[in-house]
Amino acid sequence: MTEIDKYFPKLTQEQKEKYSKLVQLYKYWNSKVNLISRKDIDNLEINHILHSLSIVKIVSFKDSTSVLDVGTGGGLPGIPLAIFFPKVNFTLIDSIGKKIKVVKSICNELSINNVDAINDRVENHLDHYDFILSRAVTRMDKFYKLVNKNFRFNSSNKMKNGIISLKGGNLDEELKDFNVRVNALALGAVQTEMLDQAFPGYKADTSPKQMAEFIDSIVVKGGQILNGQTLKVTGSNP
Repeated sequence: MTEIDKYFPKLTQEQKEKYSKLVQLYKYWNSKVNLISRKDIDNLEINHILHSLSIVKIVSFKDSTSVLDVGTGGGLPGIPLAIFFPKVNFTLIDSIGKKIKVVKSICNELSINNVDAINDRVENHLDHYDFILSRAVTRMDKFYKLVNKNFRFNSSNKMKNGIISLKGGNLDEELKDFNVRVNALALGAVQTEMLDQAFPGYKADTSPKQMAEFIDSIVVKGGQILNGQTLKVTGSNP
């Protein structure tokens, strides 16, 4: 049983096979294009694919939801999520052409038909989406300015439309300049507690830094921020 099977036991056989092949494809392509730190390639399943799937623990996208993955690199978190949600429409954008070529090759190899891969800067992309994803792309204030033009404000999911950003480390410094009115509720004191909430019983054979980066997330949805690290923050952007 893989770590993915362990935490997502209801996957179809087709999904299981795609995730298994995805691990091998990333290892192959990473030897040719720098997608993932070569020092971390042996932890690919946990630190990158399962990390991407932590979003599933936050929101279950309805069919036909539109999702933009900004700065996707080699397709993370977009490709793992596209496998999990085969009826959700994903657009993966990155300014580095060779990485987008890898994304297209992987999607073709795995017959992933719900991904559109675009080689461009998000500043030039004007389409609208229900959710916008990022994985350690840039500071939230800068990221919000880049993508606020891309929001579709009529929500159809239980979670309101907005940004879902996977980030690690202490986010207090980053968020202090993100101008919102705050009503905070502590959710968890330490990183391991947050891991247990998302993946009960999870025992990481990784360093504290890797554990911190595994599930830390902040979610910005319209005027609401959920900081999965320590706080639930509600408010509105002026």
